[in-house]
Amino acid sequence: MTDTTNRTQPPTVAFPQSRSCPYHPPTAYAPLRDNRPLARVKLYDGRLVWMVTGHTLARALLADQRLSSDPDHPGFPAPVARFAEVRRRRTALLGVDDPEHRVQRRLMIPSFTLKRAAALRPRIQRVVDERLDAMTAQGPPAELVSAFALPVPSIVICALLGVPYADHEFFEGESRRLLRGPSAADSMDARDRLEAYFDDLIHRKQRQRERGDGVLDELVHQQLRDGELERELLIALAIILLVAGHETTANMISLGTFTLLQHPHRLAELRADPALLPAAVEELMRLLSIADGMLRVAVEDIEAAGETIRAGDGVIFSTSVINRDESLYPDPDTLDWHRPARHHVGFGFGIHQCLGQNLARAEMEIALGSLFERLPSLRLDVPAEEIPFKPGDTIQGMLELPVTW
Repeated sequence: MTDTTNRTQPPTVAFPQSRSCPYHPPTAYAPLRDNRPLARVKLYDGRLVWMVTGHTLARALLADQRLSSDPDHPGFPAPVARFAEVRRRRTALLGVDDPEHRVQRRLMIPSFTLKRAAALRPRIQRVVDERLDAMTAQGPPAELVSAFALPVPSIVICALLGVPYADHEFFEGESRRLLRGPSAADSMDARDRLEAYFDDLIHRKQRQRERGDGVLDELVHQQLRDGELERELLIALAIILLVAGHETTANMISLGTFTLLQHPHRLAELRADPALLPAAVEELMRLLSIADGMLRVAVEDIEAAGETIRAGDGVIFSTSVINRDESLYPDPDTLDWHRPARHHVGFGFGIHQCLGQNLARAEMEIALGSLFERLPSLRLDVPAEEIPFKPGDTIQGMLELPVTW
């Protein structure tokens, strides 16, 4: 698994850091890009961990069972202080290894297949159209995150899971606190409130005379009823599916819109040929890399790129740097959907590759395509440099996006 043999170590940089441009990696990561594929970075508490920055090595290690996703492991890296506390709570899918992970994933796979995502496209289109109707009736101008980018995936994931969208303000707010609360106590409280919410929702579903058609309804009335699924795990699954199902896609829609507006020649090409949308979504996933920092811990020694990753060492995969590997993507900082970008790691790789990627692709294609078709004169309502975006210690995206047309 050796990519190179005679390397000089770059200066140690801190991780995570905030971006100076919302669609480019932090400028301080430049030494990591220049000295691929493996380096050392420093966490908030001074701990040194490995950062994987090369594409070939990343895909090899993400498929290596000697790296664990279990946050209970004492060597598991905590990139920010609040994560060190929250990680002690049970995390389904992302926080478990095989064979337990395989069991959990099998429960979910039928609901997230390519065929299921294709069948949901008409429903997604209706949601998108309804949000655009409401936004255009009230504007211009509009704040695109709250009016469009967040409601679309939130409504879709609620319908898929069987969660009442009437509760969206609650779970969207608690999701924000969980992912980027100002303190560990704040994030823990958000987790407590989400657990209590789903515990109550599951009780209500158990008492219903007629079963709903959501994923949670199916799990409650089959696996939970028959003892094949414990209640604590069902709650953990519900939280990860709901939070990931709306937060990540909402960020991709808002940041994708911002990025396209900053690249008018590319946007004009996309408007002229909507058949380019699937390729555009893949390239945006590569370029934006909103989930920048997949976490693992070594459970055995691993020889990689001329170094030894020791058992107990923390390992972080910087997707923003991996997806800019010029050995695979020439001129990697350029938005270019004519390149083959399908091998990006924006959805992860290996057993933990994003379960909802087919749904996310469908939502992004429909949302971005419809947005620019319905509003051909869409533009930013304030200078780009004045628009706030998220810090580097959470999922990347726009805090707000003022637009007009």
